[in-house]
Amino acid sequence: MERLSQRRLDPVTGERYHNTFKPAPSLKIQARLMQNPKDKEENIERRLEAYYRNAKDLEEFYEDAFYINADQDPRVVFEFIESCIIKPLPRKS
Repeated sequence: MERLSQRRLDPVTGERYHNTFKPAPSLKIQARLMQNPKDKEENIERRLEAYYRNAKDLEEFYEDAFYINADQDPRVVFEFIESCIIKPLPRKS
């Protein structure tokens, strides 16, 4: 929730910021930041509810899919995805 609901966009430069992880460098920029309506908590909660309602069916349909912990450094996530594509993990029996 925090990762999504704290995202902001500078409409002048197109630069993306995050209130916690990548705050705007100045008060002037911070004052003009905008939040996408999709990133409001109530909209995120609705999307998460839909995800959890459908996740089991999707897991069964995409049996070759793998789980990615996206709460890591982007480079670590990329390397994990790359390793799954180049040298896939063995399937569960």
